[in-house]
Amino acid sequence: MSQDVLTTEANRRQLQQIIAGLSDGVILLDPDQSILWANEAALAMHGVEQVSELGADAKAYSKRFGLRYRNHHTVPVDSYPINRVGRGETFSDVLVEVTPATDEERCWVHRVHSLVLADNHGEPESLVLIMDDVTDWASAEQRFEKTFAANPAPAVICRLSDLRYIKVNPGFLEMTGYARDQVIGTSTYELDVLEQAENKELAKQRLREGATIGQMQAQLRLSDGSSKQVIVAGQPLELNEEACMLFSFVDMEPRHKAEVALRQSEERFAKAFRLSPVPILVCDAANQVVLDINEAFLTTLGYPSEEVLGISIAQIDFIDDKNARTRLFAALEKTGSLDRIDVRIRRKDAGLIDCAVSADTVNIQDNPCYLLVLMDITERKRTELELVSAIEEVMKDASWFSRTLIEKLANVKSVNSPKLPNVSFTDLTARERDVLGLICEGLADKEIAARLKLAPNTVRNHVATVYSKLDVHSRSEAIVWARERGLFSGEWRSKGQR
Repeated sequence: MSQDVLTTEANRRQLQQIIAGLSDGVILLDPDQSILWANEAALAMHGVEQVSELGADAKAYSKRFGLRYRNHHTVPVDSYPINRVGRGETFSDVLVEVTPATDEERCWVHRVHSLVLADNHGEPESLVLIMDDVTDWASAEQRFEKTFAANPAPAVICRLSDLRYIKVNPGFLEMTGYARDQVIGTSTYELDVLEQAENKELAKQRLREGATIGQMQAQLRLSDGSSKQVIVAGQPLELNEEACMLFSFVDMEPRHKAEVALRQSEERFAKAFRLSPVPILVCDAANQVVLDINEAFLTTLGYPSEEVLGISIAQIDFIDDKNARTRLFAALEKTGSLDRIDVRIRRKDAGLIDCAVSADTVNIQDNPCYLLVLMDITERKRTELELVSAIEEVMKDASWFSRTLIEKLANVKSVNSPKLPNVSFTDLTARERDVLGLICEGLADKEIAARLKLAPNTVRNHVATVYSKLDVHSRSEAIVWARERGLFSGEWRSKGQR
């Protein structure tokens, strides 16, 4: 064996000992492209345990492993790093995805460079392939790419070394109307996202320093020459080992339009509230403290504003019937709105007004409130009461009337405005239901007593209890109450046939 050969072998053994424990993967090839040796790191980066599993030479390696570039294009066999170094080429920072031909689910990303060691005569003696496993970095970068592209917030990334944009997401293109190739490669001088920022000089300084740019308002130039009001912020980051700045934007136009619409809506509401001839008040839904009233409310009820504003409705006590007030707000809390509920209102001078109250729930500065509208129906009530009085006089002995006539009188008697939630038929006892049914048949107390075999006083007590539970005051009202709910239809039919 010649001295040159011995020297070469000694050099290789020393080289192997030096690189065996390195974290970088190293593969040694002979000038004839046969694979001589690989360290543990290189084997792990290919998912194998022995050098022979890499293949005997570069050609065998190409059959056992498939390579792709980062853009997912297949690497031609002649361009495999192992084949390039086999031809004596030197290169650096070649990024490839490596996949075993027998297991396409596994994949590593290698950053590869080459080294050609020459002998004393300048001839290639050893070919070295050095690789760094950047799989985790590549995965993180891929996740960033997907997140950046999917993020609906408009964003661009510029490289700090030359202040050119290297990435743009669809949100920015959609907001500005630019095409991708109009942004990528363009400098911040040509497309200046900070051109009309409210604190432009500070933002420019932070950009030059690669420091965070806090949120600030700006006018962003669009592709058609117009501009859009935005909030812009800059966040420094590293991308492909280069210092960059991520600019993100918030389009203020929708918010601005919403604010204008809200302000106009509030102005219209305020005008309608103030100028309405109908008494209106707004109270807090939680404690019913009056937050606002219009002039018509003060005029109609005779209160000065200082005796109403900031005071609860219970303390003002302008609803004549406390039970009616309790039922009204209980129903409002349950349903959120009421439509034309008859309530008697007491003026400051103790005069009474009959009102139809409508109410709804509104949010004022994110606080649930009740809006109450009071329609004075005193005159209408007086007319109705006179009519009802005449009807009741006629209906004192309902047994003389047919079902058709009773229905017509009931319709006249019934006030069109809806009632607050009240007692139901099931709230009556069995005996009270019997008594109500016989009232609807037109029987007098004595006749009911005889039919039910009860003492007349007992019947009168039952009748009084029924009136109280139904909130009625006469037999005719009780009949109307039952008729409105479709009760005792059989009795009505039989009565109508008499």
